[in-house]
This record gives sequence, structure tokens and C-alpha cells, in this order.
Amino acid sequence: MSEVRIFAMGGLGEIGKNMYCVEVEDEIVIIDCGVKFPEDEMFGVDLVIPDISYLIDNQHKIKAMVLTHGHEDHIGGIPYVLKQIKTPIYGGRLTLGLVRAKLEEHRMQNEVDLITVNEDTVIPFRHMQVSFFRTNHSIPDSYGIVIDTPEGMVVHTGDFKFDMTPVGATTEYAKLARIGSGDVLALLSDSTNAERPGFTMSERTVGEGIMEVVSQAKGRIILATFASNVHRLQQVVDAAMACNRKVAVIGRSMEKAFLIGQELGYIQMPEGMLIDIKTIDNYADNQVLIICTGSQGEPMAALTRIASGSHRNVQIYPDDTVIISASPIPGNTVNVYRTIDKLFRAGANVIHGSVFDIHASGHGSSEELKLMLNFVRPRYFMPIHGEYRMLKTHARLAAQVGIDEKNIFVLDNGDVLCCTRERAHLEKVPAGIVLIDGSGIGDVGNIVLRDRKHLAEDGLMVVVVSVDMKNFKILTGPDIVSRGFVYVRGSESLIQEATERVRAKLTEALDRKIKEWSELKAQINEVLKPFIYEKTGRNPMILTILMEV
Repeated sequence: MSEVRIFAMGGLGEIGKNMYCVEVEDEIVIIDCGVKFPEDEMFGVDLVIPDISYLIDNQHKIKAMVLTHGHEDHIGGIPYVLKQIKTPIYGGRLTLGLVRAKLEEHRMQNEVDLITVNEDTVIPFRHMQVSFFRTNHSIPDSYGIVIDTPEGMVVHTGDFKFDMTPVGATTEYAKLARIGSGDVLALLSDSTNAERPGFTMSERTVGEGIMEVVSQAKGRIILATFASNVHRLQQVVDAAMACNRKVAVIGRSMEKAFLIGQELGYIQMPEGMLIDIKTIDNYADNQVLIICTGSQGEPMAALTRIASGSHRNVQIYPDDTVIISASPIPGNTVNVYRTIDKLFRAGANVIHGSVFDIHASGHGSSEELKLMLNFVRPRYFMPIHGEYRMLKTHARLAAQVGIDEKNIFVLDNGDVLCCTRERAHLEKVPAGIVLIDGSGIGDVGNIVLRDRKHLAEDGLMVVVVSVDMKNFKILTGPDIVSRGFVYVRGSESLIQEATERVRAKLTEALDRKIKEWSELKAQINEVLKPFIYEKTGRNPMILTILMEV
């Protein structure tokens, strides 16, 4: 009997860094490899990826990485993870186009086998067989994944919604029904919108909403959306075409999405319609539509810079209409509304939220999640892709449609669902986070973050002293420099008194013939820390530099 082991390296109890694994005997198939954006207290951190130490230890078992679709939270970790493990990657055309662009940025394009799949592809291994079914999401080439094992099928939905009037291909309902009529061991299903009642709005409705806004706008239009939402981009292009507007694109990721989308035929527009952003002033305001990044209020994105007046090619004019065709990802709400406030201050007419139906989620709401459960009818159910409350809500929906509660598993990253047809139990593998800061992978840990938090909250004091250790005398100093603590010129008396106390304490220590640098530094800290706290109520980081002359 071959036990099937199902676990997540990331994606449970969080939005982002999705990475799931199915292991049977000596074979592991990885599903997705995403990133998460850092939380507020992760000062200076660029990205967060899963800790894959278990996969590194079991490299010999890894057969493939299969991708559901091309969003950052599903493919963004690939360049970093592939520096640590080797595996071929399978995905749809657009998904692999976006992956290839990432690998080129990291100069890794020749190190990885990228194999294109579609809904008819079957990938056989010794103990498992991988196949795909087409789904609807907010990006083309989105797939659910079926992994056939000796104990039955493991079905991973990918990110999905049941859109009855999609832009692009339709979900394979008949195939889903056939899968559900078979022997489904476990279902892993997207929980993002589990708390939303009803059905998610169709993407086609968004196109109609955008067309209405574009046709009514008098001046320029600046539209921000997710660069990866290629169907949305095509609908914006269609609206611009119908209203005789030229299209300009700003933002590195948006330019890349347009390039790849046009190469693969997902974005179609007549020649001459796409113009350089530097030439927009050559056209009347009502002939221009600008598509840009920044729908999440990212500090360096195009819309944020336009809002603050720091973009070199685009400033806000009073008749401009700004459309934000996206809803804030959890954690980004403050940044988004800060950007919207700045746009209003600059005189723009800003359309955001559900106004005019200008955005639809790519994730199914509660009725769609129930429908997926009814299609697949799994023996075991594991809600994935969501914060903990979303997973719990999804678990309740599963119980409502008749899944036995003892077969529903709300897990954390690193929990392993070990199952056969007859029974299931839990085990553990190592799981956690790895922080990306610049080009460093994992060299920023809890201690570095703690120091950065300390520096951000209380600042830094540097004490510099030159010492003659032969004669146990202070030669120069102590000199005290502060950064982010107090303004030195306004606090001369504080610094002077601190200097005198440090000098007295250090002189006393040298008179006692103390030679160890660590002990001398400890003596300085011992007098300086309580003095500063008593005078200011703050605890700056104190860095002592002793120089022997």
C-alpha cells in the first residue's frame, strides 16, 4: 500500500508563496512556487519565499514542478528556489513566457527545462501521473492539476472561479464531472473568497464597465491594473480602440506583460495604436489612454509616482480620469487609499472599488467553492490558498455539502496529510520563510530583522574611543555620534553629559587594568544605556568602537 503524502511549503494561513507537494514513495511533484510580499515589520526585505530545506534534502525524489498559472504568488519564487534544487518545469504558454522572462533577469534561462502543457497533456511517472483541466481565473492559461496515485486522484484546483461568460476559454465542466465520477482521494481548493457569499462577477462585465467609463471620460485616462491580468488589458485596448484613443504603457512589469501577451497572441491591437509614453503630449487629451502599474499602491510603481508628482513623463491634469481596476490585496489597503487621496488632491477624477463594475475578482465565491466540492466529491478535503479564517470558512462550506468533518483538514505549512483510501493521519516536515533582500537569499534572519526594528524605533548611538592599552589611558574621545535618535545640535547638553559619564566609567575600568575589549564595551553600555533611558525614555542601539593606538 503506497501512502500519499500531501503538504504545503507555503500558501496555508497566508495570501502568497503558494507551494504544494504530493509525495508517493520515492517521487515528489511540486505544484507552484510563489512569493509573498513582506509584512510591515520586515524592514528592507523585498520578498518572502518558502523554506524548502525538506526539498533540498529530498532532491533525488523531485520529478517535476507543475504550474497552475502565471501570477507572482505562484511563480515569483522560481528563480530563487531553482538556485537550490533542480527540476523540469511544466506550465501553460503564457505562464512559461512569464517564467522565462524571470529566469532571463536572473541569467538562468539556459539552466532550466521549460515544457509547455495544455489541457490534454499527460505526464507519466513511476508512481504518479499528472494531467490538467482548464479553469477560469484573471489570467489566461490557468489550469487545475490532477495527480493520479495508486490510492486515487489528488486534485489541485489552482486559482479559479466559475465564469459563465468568460473572456477567453471556458472551464472544462465536463472534464471536472468526469474527474469527480472517478476515485478522488483528496481535493486541494482555493479559499481566497470563501467568506464572500454568492458568485463572483464575470470578467466580461468588467469589460462593459470599463467601456462605459472610457466612453464618458473627457480628458486623458490613466488605468492601473495587475500587469498579469492579460484579459483585462485586452478589454482596455478594445475600449480605447472603440473611443479612438492611443494607448501608452508605463511600468516595467506592464511593458513586459504587453510584450509577452502580444507575442503569444493574447493582446491584439492595430499597428500604430501603441505609442511611446514620451509622445503623449503630441495628442489631444481625449485621444490618450495610459495603462500603468501601481494598483496596489506600491511605493515605486508608476501610479504612485504619478500621484506624488515625481513621474518624469506624466503629471495629473484637472480633467484626467484615473481608473484603479483592482481591489487591494490584504495588507495593501493603506497604501492604495494614500495613493487615491494624492490623485484626488492633484485634481483627478478617480474611479475605484466596485464603481461601474471596473474590477472582478479572479477567485470563486462561496457558491462556486461548493460547486467545485460537488463536482469533485473527494474522500479528503484540504482548503488551501488563504488566511486561516478563509481556510476555516471553506472547511465549513465543505461540511455543508456533505464532506465528512473528520476528513476535512485545515493545516499549516509543514503539516503533512498522509492518506490512503482507508485512513489518514498527520505528520510534519520543516517549513518556514526565507527572506530575500537585494541579491541575498536567506541571509536576513530574525536577529537582523530585530536589529532593523530596533534601529527604526529608537535609532543608533555610536561611541568611538581611542585607547593606549599599554599604559591603560584614553588617548582621544569618547566621541558620541547619533543617527535617528536625537538631533545632536539640539541636544548638546545631553551628549556632553553622556560623554563625561562614558569617560569616567572607562577611566575607572582602565585603572583596574581591564584588558578584554568585550568587558570594556560592557562597562560603557552599563553606564550609557540607563542614563539615556532616564533622560529620554528611549533605548537606542548602542554601538561601541574601541581603537587601540
